Amino acid sequence: MPSRSSLLPLLLLCAAAAAAAASSRNAELDALMELKAALDPAGRALASWARGGDPCGRGDYFEGVACDARGRVATISLQGKGLAGAVPPAVAMLPALTGLYLHYNALRGEIPRELAALPGLAELYLGVNNLSGPVPAELGRLGSLQVLQLGYNQLTGSIPTQLGQLNKLTVLALQSNQLSGAIPASLGDLPALARLDLSSNQLFGSIPSKLAEIPRLATLDLRNNTLSGSVPSGLKKLNEGFLYENNPELCGAQFDSLKACPNDGNDDGRTPRKPESTSVIKPQQIQKAADLNRNCGDDGGCLKPSTLPTGAVVAGTFVIVAGAAACGLSAFSWHRRQKQKIGSSSVEHLEGRPSLDRSKEAYERSAVSSLINVEYSSGGWDTSSEGSQSQHGVARLSSAAECGSPSVRFNLEEVECATQYFSDVNLLGKSSFAATYKGVMRDGTAVAVKSISKSSCKSEEADFLRGLRALTSLRHENLVGLKGFCRSRASGGCFLVYEFMTNGSLSRYLDAKESDAADAAAVLDWPTRVSIIKGVAKGTYDSELADYFLASSYTLLFCFALIFSVDPWIFFFPSLSGIEYLHSSKLAHQSISADKVLLDHLHAPRLSGAGLHRLLADDVVFAALKDSAAMGYLAPEYATTGRSTDKQGDVYAFGVVVLQVLAGRRAVSPPHLQQDGGGRLDDLVDPRLRGRFSRAEAAKLAGVALLCTAEAPAQRPAMAAVLQQLGTSS
Repeated sequence: MPSRSSLLPLLLLCAAAAAAAASSRNAELDALMELKAALDPAGRALASWARGGDPCGRGDYFEGVACDARGRVATISLQGKGLAGAVPPAVAMLPALTGLYLHYNALRGEIPRELAALPGLAELYLGVNNLSGPVPAELGRLGSLQVLQLGYNQLTGSIPTQLGQLNKLTVLALQSNQLSGAIPASLGDLPALARLDLSSNQLFGSIPSKLAEIPRLATLDLRNNTLSGSVPSGLKKLNEGFLYENNPELCGAQFDSLKACPNDGNDDGRTPRKPESTSVIKPQQIQKAADLNRNCGDDGGCLKPSTLPTGAVVAGTFVIVAGAAACGLSAFSWHRRQKQKIGSSSVEHLEGRPSLDRSKEAYERSAVSSLINVEYSSGGWDTSSEGSQSQHGVARLSSAAECGSPSVRFNLEEVECATQYFSDVNLLGKSSFAATYKGVMRDGTAVAVKSISKSSCKSEEADFLRGLRALTSLRHENLVGLKGFCRSRASGGCFLVYEFMTNGSLSRYLDAKESDAADAAAVLDWPTRVSIIKGVAKGTYDSELADYFLASSYTLLFCFALIFSVDPWIFFFPSLSGIEYLHSSKLAHQSISADKVLLDHLHAPRLSGAGLHRLLADDVVFAALKDSAAMGYLAPEYATTGRSTDKQGDVYAFGVVVLQVLAGRRAVSPPHLQQDGGGRLDDLVDPRLRGRFSRAEAAKLAGVALLCTAEAPAQRPAMAAVLQQLGTSS
């Protein structure tokens, strides 16, 4: 038996350890109290954080705080809590912290540099706040950091080159800030980086070629900056994962939507050297040289001016035009075959009669259209990820096989976490059959989650799957994109995950009062209103005749341009979308309204809810139609016959939306306007514009609206005709 003297050192050691642990707990509690005071100065959101409590004890509850096995604070999850304070340096006094989730709040101030003192910090989510100041260069010392999400703030300055030292970083999201300067080439040194989002900033300069060498990079979003120069060809491998729109000075022949770079035609790939002579050339010399060059060949020899008879030129032109017409017919025939082929594997096939087994086979084998890959369980239909036996299902939307873009996967736990378990704080809107919530995924991506109850969905499994497939076949810049889907095996409810539109619905801009500062900012200017109307309306032509005209006339215009040395692209229409896109896909929206027109951060319109009726039970669709009638969007023939021609019904609802945009208010009366011929223009246009609008443009838009809201369906134009009319009003 050991003597008391031999036990004394052991007892002292235990006492010292206990004292150290107590001191550590006290230090962490002090840090949490400082954190509470700074994050929640009003003291409402973090009332459960009490000084006399133990954040890691069993009897006490500190909201959002989780501890590790050693009783130390490991994560703080307070996203979407309405915090309006600042992030204090005291957070660095939590040495075991691995995750800090403060996104989707109203935090202000700067990001504390002291965060660099947290050696185990793996995930830092500070996005969707009002943070300002620079991105601290000290964050480059966080060797364990895997996710850095600082998007949707007001950060300024340049991107620190030190971030290129984060060897474990998989996600770097700095989108929608006010960052300037060049993209650091050091970001190309991040071996684990999978997603880099620098969109919607003020970055300039070229895209570093080293970004194309990141081995695991799947998504690179550089949209809405002022980048310039040649795009590294290696980024082509990202396919749809490389986003670069709204950088007008970018160039690269290997990317379809970009102009060719000035040096693309050089054999050595270098910029042409500056001419040796710098003497001034007079205008007369330019004209004389131009006259000579018309008759000079590449070998330096010159010919006399042509004396070819005019009749020969006319005859040659006729032959070329006739050939172009034949080419147009061939192009049209090929176009129709391709359209029918694609249609048979997408929307038209949804109306077919294949068995469930054949439908499953089509899902698995298709490599043409965007489909949902659904895995089946023996207990009925449920979408399960990777064969998981959890109670929640997941569906992934995969793009065409030739695009090679990765599947997008969601599970219910992820969606619940993103929306704070569908908290009312995140509620964006509610209808008779669904509720929509804002969410922020773990990578910082803002989404809108539409929750639909089991009783509102189609009861037949095959019908629901076909409807879901129809939704995923709709891909266009003026439609709100569906990112994913999941369904709960326990409740049977389904959840659609959409892109989040920063500026909400068009309806929030109607009836805004200038006396209210917040509402005054919601008064849309005239160019924005016109852009919204066109964006909703635009689309591909519906009829076969229009398809033929498009194919053949484009060919003729090309030949015309080549004959008369005119840039052929001036004849081409802009990208087509919106309602016309739906109609060309043999789909009708059926519930167009101001609530369904969403606006992104640039106030560009996106139509939401397209194809949603294919997922819903018939009685729910009927109830939605009654709601549309109550709000004035339903065509009058529905009230008399009980039915509405879907596409003409969409045209009518579009006309109502146009009137609402012009008037700036919800309450408009198409029948009344039809009777008095449209009334005075000044009485129709929103008085808050104070005359700052184009009267000719307003008259044309009002005329389009009156045509679209004609009482008889046969008197309403097709959306193709509407688009043509709108195209001349800019």
